[in-house]
Amino acid sequence: MANNQSSSTASSEEWVRILSNDGFSYLVKRKVATASGTLKNMLSTESNFAEAASNTCPMSERGIIVEKLCEYLTFKTLYEKVPPKEDIPDFMERLAPEIALELLMAADYYDGVWFLHTSRPDQVDRRSWI
Repeated sequence: MANNQSSSTASSEEWVRILSNDGFSYLVKRKVATASGTLKNMLSTESNFAEAASNTCPMSERGIIVEKLCEYLTFKTLYEKVPPKEDIPDFMERLAPEIALELLMAADYYDGVWFLHTSRPDQVDRRSWI
């Protein structure tokens, strides 16, 4: 019985709930959520934040913005170790111009701003942001 409980606990800790300010809820793998430096700090057990204990991260953004952030973090996790010669789809094609500014501001806060500069995580030149 104890083995089942530890297995259940381990699998529940594998997932993180991300909440938008308008009530939408997104479940993502912990590995995906921690691709954001801000979410990684929130979920760190050393931080003693409530988010780490509950595996839930409330965000102050609308659902559509949180959805795109989660989509991008999944994209980043999926393609971050792809060899340079392999083609990666362009993430920019998934972005509606109507939400671009709001998404840029949210991405800056959640350490995902470079997705607006390149679709290849290994081609980031942070010096060009200044």
